[in-house]
Amino acid sequence: MNVVDKIITIEHKESVRLDSDRLAGLYRQLGDTNAVDVLCRTIEELAVRLSNCERFWRQRDWAGLRKCSKSLVAISEQVGMTALARVAGDVAHNVDAGDAVATGATLNRLIRVGEGSLTAVWDQQDLSV
Repeated sequence: MNVVDKIITIEHKESVRLDSDRLAGLYRQLGDTNAVDVLCRTIEELAVRLSNCERFWRQRDWAGLRKCSKSLVAISEQVGMTALARVAGDVAHNVDAGDAVATGATLNRLIRVGEGSLTAVWDQQDLSV
């Protein structure tokens, strides 16, 4: 048997949670057109901040990573991305604790949850460019 035959690939699947009541409230408050506009801009901003968090990690800019992850908490809570908000808060907590290993692991989870959350909102709202 070849050594390569023994390699197992682990796929990380993260469950995302969206607060549909929060999204419905956004639509009630702003109306359909304005709510879609806000969601599109929010999705774009979250994607940029997720990318920034990863860049801060690579640069070992702990203050930047903490600030960026805290901003993800606030933004994602506003549009009902509860899992994303929780994991972003975990990243900030690990930075505060000075635990680089936990920060790296949690940041990777944040990226997975973030991508899933953005896709879920996009798909749920049928947002098109």
